[in-house]
Amino acid sequence: MSYFDVASTAPLHPVARQALNAAIDEGWADPARLYRSGRQARMLLDAAREGVAAELGARADEISFTASGTQAVQLGILGALRGNRRRGAHLVHSAVEHSSVLHTAELHEAQGGEVSVVPVDRHGRVKATQFAARFTDTTALAVLQSANHEVGTVQPVDEVADLCGNVGIPLLVDAAQSAGRLPVPHGWSLLTASAHKWGGPAGVGVLAVRKGVRYASPLPSDERERGRVPGYVNVPAIVAAAASLRAVRADAERENARLHALVERIRARVPALVPEVEVVGDPVRRLPHIVTISCLYVDGEVLLGELDKAGFAVSSGSSCTSSTLTPSHVLAAMGVLTEGNVRVSLPFEAAEEDVERFLAVLPDLVAAVRAPLGLDLRLPTATEATPADPDASPEADAAEATETLVLDALGKRCPLPVIDLARRIGEVAPGGTVVVLADDEAARLDIPAWCEMRAQEYLGEAPAARYGADRGTAYLVRRTD
Repeated sequence: MSYFDVASTAPLHPVARQALNAAIDEGWADPARLYRSGRQARMLLDAAREGVAAELGARADEISFTASGTQAVQLGILGALRGNRRRGAHLVHSAVEHSSVLHTAELHEAQGGEVSVVPVDRHGRVKATQFAARFTDTTALAVLQSANHEVGTVQPVDEVADLCGNVGIPLLVDAAQSAGRLPVPHGWSLLTASAHKWGGPAGVGVLAVRKGVRYASPLPSDERERGRVPGYVNVPAIVAAAASLRAVRADAERENARLHALVERIRARVPALVPEVEVVGDPVRRLPHIVTISCLYVDGEVLLGELDKAGFAVSSGSSCTSSTLTPSHVLAAMGVLTEGNVRVSLPFEAAEEDVERFLAVLPDLVAAVRAPLGLDLRLPTATEATPADPDASPEADAAEATETLVLDALGKRCPLPVIDLARRIGEVAPGGTVVVLADDEAARLDIPAWCEMRAQEYLGEAPAARYGADRGTAYLVRRTD
């Protein structure tokens, strides 16, 4: 099995395994106790804290260990908001943050706080000036990930940090995907990370709080971890996390260059091998090991199953793989296809021959999944999209079209409405309009994304009742070719 899903969790690093086994024997006791085994455990814990601090550009007394990266984010946000409550209760974060940020923001809002969400461009990147434009006199905290977990786009943290510093707003940086791989950005007030992302054991998160940053634990007080994180610490796991962080940082420059080249190979060759695909995320400002591919007319869950049978462990941001059946908030915010997505995230020491084998099997697997649809798909050409008139009215545009075809996709889950559109758009002449009636919320995201990929003109939405439907929405598309 070729494991290409380290963005979810990385295999345990050999150094972590060695350190864990040793620490189980030497660091099992309570580090808060004064007898010999307790003192020994405390020495190991202190050394691990100093090692993590050195790799993250922090002081040892600024580092607290949590039970997970999610817990670190939650405690970091809530503690910073509580510590800065005299300033206000306004929180700012990007639209593509990890769900731990979104859920904590929802809680804050439900408790009377105010939340502003900063949009991203089609590559999933915020503009620093747009981020700062959301600041108010009551902004108590800003949150921005160092790099995105679904598409690998690196955010302009340094620029945002400078803008936050100019107005005295603390910035929490979620470095879960970049810690161990990229240098830590400057200017952060709070920083979070997760050991299992870099090859440490699961169950170890990091919360760093700069000296001088106002922070008040949102939980009942506890004597451990400087009062920020309650409960007993897992000394052996923390020791293993620190050891593996040092190991991966030592090899990061060499491995980043090698993985970047392998990912660039995937980015370049997949669109040349597979019809109707889009490589999403920033092509330049990105993590070296992550690439996400959107395949039109493909059920992501089915494709992942076929890749698994072929010996590849990958993941997807498609709505069909979510237990809630809701589209990926990251892909939705970017305005790209939310169905048929494959995220490849290469581990350290990923073999070139495994990447080549992935490129060899992917075209046939995608073709097999699409085969029952009967679509005539060709490899991409240089055709470019005809830009839509931003001031045009969808209803007026539809009226001007030479003909209109109404497709009833009510009751069908995406990607079926998009597949119906692709099959039948050729039935109208260029300039004609296809109206897709759909009640799956994902259609609101995927039909415009399909138009972008297929160089068709998306005209917008209209009431479904206008076309005889008793529910759903009408999505209007003009054929341009």
